[in-house]
Amino acid sequence: MTRHDKTLGFIGIGIMGKPMTLRLLEAGCRVNVWNRTPAKLPPVAEAGARICKTPGQLVAESDVLLLCLSDTAAVEELVMDAVVAHGSPDKLLIDLSSIHPEATRRLARELENRCGMGWVDAPVSGGQAGAEQGSLAIMAGGRAEHIAIARQVLAPLYKQLTHMGDTGSGQMTKICNQMIVSCNVLVIAEMMSLAKQAGVAVEKIPEALAGGFADSRPLQIVAPEMAAECFEPVKWRVRTLLKDLHMAADVASRQGKAIPMSGLAEQLLQLHASHGYAEQDPATLIKLYDAD
Repeated sequence: MTRHDKTLGFIGIGIMGKPMTLRLLEAGCRVNVWNRTPAKLPPVAEAGARICKTPGQLVAESDVLLLCLSDTAAVEELVMDAVVAHGSPDKLLIDLSSIHPEATRRLARELENRCGMGWVDAPVSGGQAGAEQGSLAIMAGGRAEHIAIARQVLAPLYKQLTHMGDTGSGQMTKICNQMIVSCNVLVIAEMMSLAKQAGVAVEKIPEALAGGFADSRPLQIVAPEMAAECFEPVKWRVRTLLKDLHMAADVASRQGKAIPMSGLAEQLLQLHASHGYAEQDPATLIKLYDAD
């Protein structure tokens, strides 16, 4: 059973939102749901979620609002159109999306000024598998008292939740995470293509490198898919990594910092996306190198 008595409101039942909602329900949480695409709601409704007709109804009838949306614009639209009108000082918004840190700070100030509602930015890492298994890493920004609530309500979802500092610091940490992940996946694709061309049994590479300095979770996940050329089902998307690298470039520009490795990764992901792979799994990046 859940260790709290708060009613949760989850908006964004997608690749990550669906398994997270199901885990919250399995833990005994009361969960209201709304999604822009209603066709995605039946699986969570069958598991016990209560469908709300509008996001405003969901905010009004929930104690803690959880967002898992595609980008900054989607979060801003939802907050300004629905949350500010129905929020109150006794409610809390936890944003699990990956959005721009500056927008996070601005929206959090606006929400507090308009209705007194608190904000925790809590982007996640670990992918669909981590969401299904409750082993996500969550990097959180916000006030200590709000982080304490987040630790409680998100407990079924994470292996580790780290308070990184004030509002926006969780999003900045997620950008750092994605800089590493993007460069890692790109070099894995480059390496797998080269090894295959050289006649290596590429399907054995994840096993051969396991436990060594070159090992990583992305290697163990995407290298077998690259070796087998099996890219379905899509567990994450090229456009998601590209969106996060765009934010990294913007933050770096504002701070006058150079990020040459991540900048090159951004260019290569943009090239791959332009070839029709924006909605595909990043494992398809091997095709960028095999095209030669």
